[in-house]
Amino acid sequence: MASLKELKLRIGSVKSTQKITKAKQMVAAAKLRKAQAAAEAARPYSSRLEAVVASLASKIAGGSGEGASPLLAGTGKDEVHLLVVANSDRGLAGAFNANIVKAARARADELIAQGKTVRFYLIGRKGRPVINRTFPGMIVAQFDTTGVKEPGYAQAEEIARELTDMYLNGKFDVAHLFFSQFKSALAQIPTEQQIIPVKIPADADRDAIGATVEYEPSEEAILDDLLPRNVTVQIFKALLENNASEQGASMTAMDNATRNAGDLINKLTIQYNRSRQAAITTELVEIISGAEAL
Repeated sequence: MASLKELKLRIGSVKSTQKITKAKQMVAAAKLRKAQAAAEAARPYSSRLEAVVASLASKIAGGSGEGASPLLAGTGKDEVHLLVVANSDRGLAGAFNANIVKAARARADELIAQGKTVRFYLIGRKGRPVINRTFPGMIVAQFDTTGVKEPGYAQAEEIARELTDMYLNGKFDVAHLFFSQFKSALAQIPTEQQIIPVKIPADADRDAIGATVEYEPSEEAILDDLLPRNVTVQIFKALLENNASEQGASMTAMDNATRNAGDLINKLTIQYNRSRQAAITTELVEIISGAEAL
């Protein structure tokens, strides 16, 4: 059994940890409001832009498709897949990072089983150890976000530019983006989205057939401008969703840690009081026994 001094030191240590987790919870809660608002504000723009690009792409796909951008037409192959995994640089966020990596690993295993070549592009550093251990030598690049306090459009542009250059240089045929979609502080959903080349939904063809809209300039010219922007916007949306999900997961994890610390403090306090009472009782018995012996 631990001594009274050891129990007292342990209670003090747990109380210090509880103060840290409580402070971290309050910070995450404060950041969550802003991050959630940013993620929700980006959703309509990103989804609408994606719909417009899909509609224009379906028109070109329905025609000859000549002169279409490589971001739409693809490379003509489906052999090399790049998995873009967006993680954070900080821990203390529960299973936030692990769930995103788990989804990417499952997709990688599926593609490898089909005989495809898989490569990884990492955003953030938390997922690197697991992916590097599971798929050694498959990480081709990493975007460093250690100096970024909040995700911005500039970071998304830089990532999109690097991915586009890799694609145009023949480094991969298809790019899949993995991030965590924010639902609430208790629920974050790991999500996969194909960003290169543009994936045309099945219902986009029907919408395009019935459309009577004429474009000036041509659909190809418009897509040449919208396709790179769409890649940037989808990455920006993923970064915002990740930021909100991270803060929500961190707030929930720190709240649970604070509660657990409180329960542990109560248990240790009871144990300390029992041990102290037992020591006092033993001392009284010894005093009484010594007095009777005299």
